[in-house]
Amino acid sequence: MVKDGDPSWKPTFIVKPDSGCQGDGIYLIKDPSDIRLAGTLQSRPAVVQEYICKPLLIDKLKFDIRLYVLLKSLDPLEIYIAKDGLSRFCTEPYQEPSPKNLHHTFMHLTNYSLNIHSGNFVHSDSTSTGSKRTFSSILCRLSSKGVDIKKVWSDIISLVIKTVIALTPELKVFYQSDIPAGRPGPTCFQILGFDILLMKNLKPILLEVNANPSMRIEHEQELSPGVFENVPSLVDEEVKVAVIRDTLRLMDPLKNKRENQSQKLKQPRAVKEEPSDSELASASDANPNPEAHLPSICLKQVFPKYAKQFNYLRLVDRMANLFIRFLGIKGTMKLGPTGFRTFIRNCKLSSSSLSMAAVDILYIDITRRWNSMTLDQRDSGMCLQGFVEAFFYLAQRKFKMLPLHEQVASLVDLCEYHLSLLDEKRLVCGRSGASGGRAPDSGTPQEAAASAPLAQGTPPACTNSAHKVSHSRHTLS
Repeated sequence: MVKDGDPSWKPTFIVKPDSGCQGDGIYLIKDPSDIRLAGTLQSRPAVVQEYICKPLLIDKLKFDIRLYVLLKSLDPLEIYIAKDGLSRFCTEPYQEPSPKNLHHTFMHLTNYSLNIHSGNFVHSDSTSTGSKRTFSSILCRLSSKGVDIKKVWSDIISLVIKTVIALTPELKVFYQSDIPAGRPGPTCFQILGFDILLMKNLKPILLEVNANPSMRIEHEQELSPGVFENVPSLVDEEVKVAVIRDTLRLMDPLKNKRENQSQKLKQPRAVKEEPSDSELASASDANPNPEAHLPSICLKQVFPKYAKQFNYLRLVDRMANLFIRFLGIKGTMKLGPTGFRTFIRNCKLSSSSLSMAAVDILYIDITRRWNSMTLDQRDSGMCLQGFVEAFFYLAQRKFKMLPLHEQVASLVDLCEYHLSLLDEKRLVCGRSGASGGRAPDSGTPQEAAASAPLAQGTPPACTNSAHKVSHSRHTLS
């Protein structure tokens, strides 16, 4: 359709079969009506992307970057990026795609598992030469040519944060279905493999995200026909060992306990006496620093460090929080009709122009359409994507004069505001019930002033509503 509308657009497409790995089954086409594509889609779904024709080249070879990203926690969101990664090179000099070279796998595909079978693949004892190198060695080379490396890293960090923000709403729904509520701190983590291509203008392009990236640090070498040996890879070892080591350091559940014990030892004594040498020695033995001999952590926190720049993108994340709140049954990932009606009622979204009967019809229409598109039929009800579509529809009805982003942001703020009022009301009722019906004290003047807008029914500022509802939830739990 795009080609028909713009005849000058002559892209190349790259076809990646669903659930594939290690470059298996990937091929390039020029024409969307290519017979191979029709055959692929009949037997197996596929992702079809526009092929990036003007990548940055080094030594006339195309390469991509594998960066490791630690998703330490979903709520609150914590993202770390490894300070070094892998650069994986093709083994045939690059030329822009043409009908004559579309089948040249070693020219166009950077997959290590494919190129290792090329006669031109170079195993190197150096991190800055060969067919697999460290990303830091590439940056050093670019820096020597006057490239602004800080700008490159800044663009990559932005790409990673935006991608994870896009992932988190659905991840939160899966997370709440599997992880029991009320446990303090993160109960799981994930190391993601980001595959990134640098274009000729040094703009990073996301190729894909691997949920289960390879952590092998050796390769097979054929000693004689049919006889192989595992040989350690210096590049893999330098990057991957550091990522796994420092992930475990960051996720260590005993780390906070040791730090708390250390803080207690540093607290002043009631009797001001100098501790004896034996006491100091025993305290040192009891709390040795197990990380004293380790190098500095290779994982750099990028979120919440740069949260202010990206929080405006987290609207769907906030919608997911609303969705999860009204799911009801623990373990489900779809919203039933009663939950959807409760959401509408608690957030005061029904009106003379949107009756509850119209709400029921909206629920049925959207749920039926999304259920016909998804393969997962384990639960009946409205999935997160359907809820987001319904939310957009409601926002457009309620705030007709605003641009779309502001419509949705305003409705999220309104919902969070009404739910925070409801939480405050339940909290007050719970306190008064516990104290035998007496009205609770208003507390400090600051607390009284803070609760005044709620009592008067005045909506708080848009930017603070998320913090307010978050605070109320923690108080209740």
